[in-house]
Amino acid sequence: MSIALSLAPAGRWLLDSGIQEPSGGFARFYDAETGKNRTVSTEISGYAASALVYLFRVTGDEAYLACARKTAHFLVQAWDEQLRTFPFEHPSQHSYFFDCGIIIRGLLAVWRETRDEQLLEISSAAAHAMIADFHSGQDYHPILALPEKDPLPRTGQWSRAPGCYQLKAAMAWRDVAEITGDSALTDAYLEMLDSALATHSSFLPGESCKHRVMDRLHAYSYFLEGLIPMLHGPECIKAYIEGIKAISMLLREIESEFVRSDVYAQLLRARMYGAAVLPVDTLAAAAESETLAAFQAASHDPRVNGGFFFGRRAGTFSPHVNPVSTVFALQALEMWRQQTAESKPPCLPIPI
Repeated sequence: MSIALSLAPAGRWLLDSGIQEPSGGFARFYDAETGKNRTVSTEISGYAASALVYLFRVTGDEAYLACARKTAHFLVQAWDEQLRTFPFEHPSQHSYFFDCGIIIRGLLAVWRETRDEQLLEISSAAAHAMIADFHSGQDYHPILALPEKDPLPRTGQWSRAPGCYQLKAAMAWRDVAEITGDSALTDAYLEMLDSALATHSSFLPGESCKHRVMDRLHAYSYFLEGLIPMLHGPECIKAYIEGIKAISMLLREIESEFVRSDVYAQLLRARMYGAAVLPVDTLAAAAESETLAAFQAASHDPRVNGGFFFGRRAGTFSPHVNPVSTVFALQALEMWRQQTAESKPPCLPIPI
């Protein structure tokens, strides 16, 4: 499969496969075994909005921007004005800290192209609500029950506990602050940064089960993404370099048994975004890009063709064609194509 050709079919999959429901929201994934989409997700829709804007900037194709507008409209409708939060799914009895940050970043991506002030207003309100609702006094609860906004019990599963991965969601506060000048949001991001730096070293491997370690590599990559705006500070640089090495080592140890395509994509992006502080290992990056490209589906079925499979177990691809895997992969492979062609830099200063 040609890496250079991966962008167009992936983009068309987002537009034409049916993974975007008529509401404008994106399903969690398409199950090729059952022929059905899973439930529409506000978080996945946030990722999709950012990716569609990225595709519009790379290609100039207005169809991507039109689709991004539709996705943003769905997220505006999903915003619960009374509760001042986004539900986990639509509808749902839970709200996730991480998801709220991803949704805000998706809305801001569309705002930067459209200057629709409603998107910025909701993003600002949601950012402040995240701090007010999820803060425990020491850290941030990962999940709240609605409508009471009571925190759910924490468990050892990474998504049910606070951790350094939450730094990516906190980037939404920094993004809003850069637009509005809201220093309180900047301060909250920097507080989260300090906490993440203090705790990240214990996140990996974090489990004895290799499958769960792979899931934690995905989450730990979010921590590295959250560091990207701060790669001028020595402590952040040190953590970033250590993180890339740790992910690369553990990925190699586990990949033959179970691997997620998004981990390859996140590692590849991390190498390129961090090139100023750690020269890109071109041999490793080339191998990761080739492996990642192999996860892209080629099929006569338009609900599958061009999307990326979620993972591979013992050499067999999963039947799940996944929007997040797809948007991470299309950006990572396009960035690598640009770098190897010595072309223009990434169109977004931070990852989708």
